[in-house]
Amino acid sequence: MNQLEKDKKPILLSGIQPSGHLALGNYVGAMRNWVNLQQDYLGIFIVVDMHAITVRQNPAELRKQCLSFAAQYLAAGIDPEKNIIFIQSHVHQHAELAWILSCFTYMGELNRMTQFKDKSQRYDDNINAGLYTYPALMAADILLYQTDLVPVGADQKQHLELARDIATRFNNTYSPTFKVPEPFIPKAGARIMSLQDPEKKMSKSDTNENNYISLLDPPDVLKRKIKRAVTDSAHEISPDSLNNSAIRNLINIYSALNDISAAEVANQFAGQQYSSFKGELTDSVVNLLEPFQHRYNEIIGEKGYLSDILDEGARRAHSMASRTMSKVYRKIGFVAPGHP
Repeated sequence: MNQLEKDKKPILLSGIQPSGHLALGNYVGAMRNWVNLQQDYLGIFIVVDMHAITVRQNPAELRKQCLSFAAQYLAAGIDPEKNIIFIQSHVHQHAELAWILSCFTYMGELNRMTQFKDKSQRYDDNINAGLYTYPALMAADILLYQTDLVPVGADQKQHLELARDIATRFNNTYSPTFKVPEPFIPKAGARIMSLQDPEKKMSKSDTNENNYISLLDPPDVLKRKIKRAVTDSAHEISPDSLNNSAIRNLINIYSALNDISAAEVANQFAGQQYSSFKGELTDSVVNLLEPFQHRYNEIIGEKGYLSDILDEGARRAHSMASRTMSKVYRKIGFVAPGHP
């Protein structure tokens, strides 16, 4: 496929903050969908390090995580020949457009953002302006590339709706400038929950490592985490297991990895002890992650290869972003460089 054919494909954009550890929930809920959609879309997949600093980061760890997350994108099956992969801070137009869009974002809209409220409670010693205006940067991420489709989970719907509102507001104030993106909501599937607290979503930033399955956990760690996962007072799988959030979560994980329904899993393992089912689940997770980890180790060990992909991704992203910013600057009245 040549460059012209790539650029004619509709654009899909997504990104993940390089904090914590990419978890099985990230793979099932996001990365697997990216891989499935890359035949039909030009995927723009970003390591969003600028978003990460709304919470204090260890600089050396942040740099390491950025490279690790990019390598995990590739290990999951993202093809750099078909997609654009880069680190957010390598394309300066993200920050430039974020400032402009913040001037088209109302405080009332930002006040309604539930993530700001949640993070303000969790990080009450660092309630900074960046945490508050974060949605304007997210809108810039999306609108810079005239994005057609944005995969969203329940916790990001608000931000995409705001990006759509900002784009419409800007277009109505001047003239059509931004494409108004559509959400991509995956087919109904299992939401992967915490292994120790199945009422909460599995989070890559969880401080308790027993709550999540990291994509880089070695087999012995995977076995230990799944073995310790909470269940209930029953001891064996049955159709009624789907009524209990703890064992249902483990059934959902098996269901997602083996592409069968949760009800089919409950019937398949009916009568088996939880310990036996956990063993089968461990095998499924290991079978998924062993080739992923092998490919990851190859990529992260080839610094030049990874650097070349990120540099090329940033170059292509910069070119696309520059076209959008040229239109934006002209519309709002900024003087073009080189003109008195």
